[in-house]
Parts: sequence; structure tokens; C-alpha cells
Amino acid sequence: MGHNVSNIMLTVDTELSAALHQQGFSAAANFDGSILGRCGAGDFGIVHQMGRLDDYGHKAVFFIDPMPALVYGEQIVADMVGPVVERGHEVQLHMHTEWLEWAKDSPVEDRWGRNLADFDFEDQVRLLKFATGVLTKAGAPTPTAFRAGNFGANDDSLRALRTAGLTWDSSFTPCSSLRHCKINVPKNQIAPVLKSGVVELPVAGILDGPNAIRPAQICALSTAEMKAAMVHAYMEHHPVFVTVTHSFELLSRDRSRPNGSVAKRFDQIAAFIAAHDGLQTSGFNQLSVSKLLEHEQNFTRLGPKRLRGAMRMAEQLWATWRYERSVMPV
Repeated sequence: MGHNVSNIMLTVDTELSAALHQQGFSAAANFDGSILGRCGAGDFGIVHQMGRLDDYGHKAVFFIDPMPALVYGEQIVADMVGPVVERGHEVQLHMHTEWLEWAKDSPVEDRWGRNLADFDFEDQVRLLKFATGVLTKAGAPTPTAFRAGNFGANDDSLRALRTAGLTWDSSFTPCSSLRHCKINVPKNQIAPVLKSGVVELPVAGILDGPNAIRPAQICALSTAEMKAAMVHAYMEHHPVFVTVTHSFELLSRDRSRPNGSVAKRFDQIAAFIAAHDGLQTSGFNQLSVSKLLEHEQNFTRLGPKRLRGAMRMAEQLWATWRYERSVMPV
């Protein structure tokens, strides 16, 4: 087609719910709802997601949070890692420090914070080394990439990642509504950037008005918006377009039923990538740091289009009415 191929990175934040633990749910119930996406209609979590991706020949990156091992024991992390490794998808490191509140034996004594950025540099290194150790003990290859829970990282986090031996970070999101990210990168950063010895790979997004950016998250953009954004990235030669979803995102907020709208969108996006000659899925392990950092073009985001935005809002209103009635968020 005369263009370089654009890498689409499908990332899945794979995590147990601290909120469900706080509400008294057992480890097994938390795992079923948060990881397997299990409900009366079947399973819609990571095994379902991998099955759909496998059907289209795609590989995804599963950012797995090992911190619940502090509360539930290490086997539950192996239960997350095992299916992903077995099916040939990529495992990388995710971390929700909220779990330290209930830890029986913490790597940072009695210090606690909701986000990694709440800790000083030395504690961040301790936490990253601890989490990497749990993840590899659970059967994952040594991680090379990281995403902070709640995107709650700062510049110390990048230095800590380098000290802990990781190469990549994908905690920076341009989305104006996610304020936990304290990484000092320009809000309009699109290309990968080397910062504190780590390559920051920003989450992709689209413009949703003069100063608003919506992240390329499966539940935040319509299928039409996601397709248009990927084509825009391809036409501009963006080297990587990072999307985000979660292990439980194809369920309603109370995890009692599938959200058919989001599940359909997941399939449609996978099908679109497979059908487009200029797009391919990629993990961190397929990327070259030196090649990525050659990209210094002034990339742009897909601009707002009133009709697309109106259609997304209508779709979301319908999906909320259809799948979220009488539902309390968790």
C-alpha cells in the first residue's frame, strides 16, 4: 500500500478488584469476576478475549498485577499468568499498590499509597523488584514493560523502572479525565519518548473537542472512532498505536452480565485490524527501541467529528440502558 505497517498494541490490564476484596468477596469470586469475566451467560474475561484474538491471528499484551499475592497468596498470580503464557500472548507488569493496605507482609513495611507515585524513589524500586519477582515466580518471562495501576506513575517511577531493569513504560495517558498520571511529558505527546532511561509509550487517544482527549480504550471510543483513529495513525506513520482494555471490561459494571455493546466492539476492532493490510498487532517484544526513537515527526491525533461523537454518545446511552440498569458500580 506504499506505507509502513503501523503496530497496534492491544493491552489488557489484568487485575483483581481491591474494591471486591474490601466488600468481602472471596479470592475465588474475585478471580471469577475480575479475571475470567464469569457470569451467568458464560466467561467474558481473558480466556474469552484471547480466544477472539486468536481467531483473528492477533497477539495482545496482558499487563498482570501480582500485588494481590500479598493478600491471597502467590498461586492466584500463577492462575492469571498461566493461560496467557500457554496461548502465546505477552505478559508484562502491572501494579496496584492499593493491595498494600491488607498485606500481611509488605515489602515497604507499613507505608501505603493508592498509586505508585505516592511512594519515594527507593520504595518504588522495592515495589517493582518485589512485583517482578512474584510475576516471574508465577511463570512469566522477566517483564520488560510496565503500566502503573490507575496510570499513577511519576518521573521517579521511570527512574525506578530503569533501576529495576525494565525498558518500557506505558503509564502515560493523555486523557484529561485521568489525573493520577504525574509523568512530566507534554499532554500532546504521541510518539514514544526516552525519559530517565526508559522508553515511554503513551496510550493513544483522539481529540474530543478543543482541549479534551479521549483515550483509545475499548469502553471509551466507539468502533467507528477506534477504526478512524487507527487509520489516521497508519496514514501518519505513527510507529505504535496503544489501546487499553481490562480483563473485566466486557462485563457490566457489577459483573453480573456481559456488556454486549463492548463485547461486539472488541470483536469488530479485532476484525478491522485483521482486514487492514497496513495494520498489525504487536507486543513490546517485537519493538526496536532504536527504530522507535527515530520518530520525531509532529504527529497529530484524529480530530473531533460531530457526527462520530454524537453516535458514540447515543451508543453509550443505549448500552447503559440495555446492560447497566439497576447496576451499582464496583
